[in-house]
Amino acid sequence: MTSAGVELLPFARNIITLTDKARKAITMNGEPHGKLVIGSAQSLTDYRLLPLIEYMCWRYPSVQISLHSRNTQTNLSSVREGRLDCAFFIGSVEPREGLETTVLCPEPLVMVAGPTHALTRRSVITEDELRGSTLIRAENGASYYEQFEQALGLQEAEAKSPVLALDSIDAAKRAVASGLGISLVPEVTVAAELADGRLCRLPWVPPFRVYTQFAWRQDNSTNPSVTALVSAAAQVVSEQVATPA
Repeated sequence: MTSAGVELLPFARNIITLTDKARKAITMNGEPHGKLVIGSAQSLTDYRLLPLIEYMCWRYPSVQISLHSRNTQTNLSSVREGRLDCAFFIGSVEPREGLETTVLCPEPLVMVAGPTHALTRRSVITEDELRGSTLIRAENGASYYEQFEQALGLQEAEAKSPVLALDSIDAAKRAVASGLGISLVPEVTVAAELADGRLCRLPWVPPFRVYTQFAWRQDNSTNPSVTALVSAAAQVVSEQVATPA
């Protein structure tokens, strides 16, 4: 088995388990139906979830899906409080009070710059050089930005870098491509731009790992629509990772 296969094996096993739970839930409670209110990070909405939503609409036409893009903490708080049925998010794997979570796939992050940016000519980039660069945030409130800032000590007043907060993946990509700064984003969101040269990958790897995950309230575990959604999500996302665009 290749190293990629070894990494994906736990997620393949997870798909089998979730699919079995979905079948049992549907058998016990009937076909999923009703409204399902979902929260998601914008990057996941645009680059991971549209095939999933299409699948759910065809497979479970009685489920009415409402998808809202918000930051991770707002989404998870809304799930706990019952304003959302479930949420997709990117973050580290850790216990989350009041929630059940499942990991769907690793979500590699990449630091990108425009082709004319000075850092693209470097074979090695130091943390001081990152601190001295203008940072462009594509998703305000994304937990991986907090981890990035902690790793570089950017939360200290004297170490702060200039930050351009756009809260939009597409706007951030255009700003980076024009040379305004650099940005840390999920690799899936910039795959096309890296392939055609509109953006360049910088030689820096974050000292932490994050994963695309699905969360729902612990007392909502028997909701057949939620169970069907998490099963479908595991399958659709695993197919995306196995056959990237």
